[in-house]
Amino acid sequence: MQFESLADFINMGGYAFYVWLSFGVTFAAMAIIAIQSFIKHRNLLRQVVVEQERKARIKQACSINAKSELSIHLRFYRLLVFSK
Repeated sequence: MQFESLADFINMGGYAFYVWLSFGVTFAAMAIIAIQSFIKHRNLLRQVVVEQERKARIKQACSINAKSELSIHLRFYRLLVFSK
């Protein structure tokens, strides 16, 4: 379909309201989807960082607990061996 002028193109043969409304709704929906995807991606990255920090704290706590348990076992062993 060819238009003789820019005004005819904008008018869309009398269907301008429906045509431009559909374009507007489509672009608005696409923008909303893009924004939501960006926000979800950012939140997911934050959750990953928080989970990695949590695992590092747990690992550090376990290593500290393992050392203290070993120390307790050694003390108990010394107590048993040298108390006889």
